[in-house]
Amino acid sequence: MLINLSELFTLEGKEKTYTPDIEMDIYHCPNGDYEVASKEKVVLRIMNLGDRKLEVEGKAKLTLKVPCDRCLDPVEVPLEFDIIRTLDLNESEEERVEDLDEQPYLSGYNLDVDQLVCDELILNLPMKVLCSEDCKGICNRCGTNLNHETCDCDTRSLDPRMAVIQDIFKQFKEV
Repeated sequence: MLINLSELFTLEGKEKTYTPDIEMDIYHCPNGDYEVASKEKVVLRIMNLGDRKLEVEGKAKLTLKVPCDRCLDPVEVPLEFDIIRTLDLNESEEERVEDLDEQPYLSGYNLDVDQLVCDELILNLPMKVLCSEDCKGICNRCGTNLNHETCDCDTRSLDPRMAVIQDIFKQFKEV
């Protein structure tokens, strides 16, 4: 959803609270695409600081379906985070890139709420997602989810010093 910010420039110190909906159903991130299971309205308070500068403060709350890092089963991860940004509309696109402060959520006088939430999600995603603390994961040979069933794969670990001898046996093995 886009919020037009031009009405805030009429008076220094003017502030307005917006409660836009999050329109995205799939969150695209570098690790993959995650489904948005539930979402609430974003509450944004935007204040004119003067000299074409705005302060954005808000809260967002949503739940993503993220695959477990061990067994790949989908896990619902609730996320709640604060948004605090200062927007300087005096800077050009080149100046923002030079200051490493690119703002893809700001286009002219329009604030893209979904893009702002996406930028904050990158910072607030957990490092590791597990379906449970005792998740057994998947078999590294056949791919069976070991939480739901067992497999008949050979799980004994070989002595790494004997790996060279095993390779020799594999070369001379009759087919």
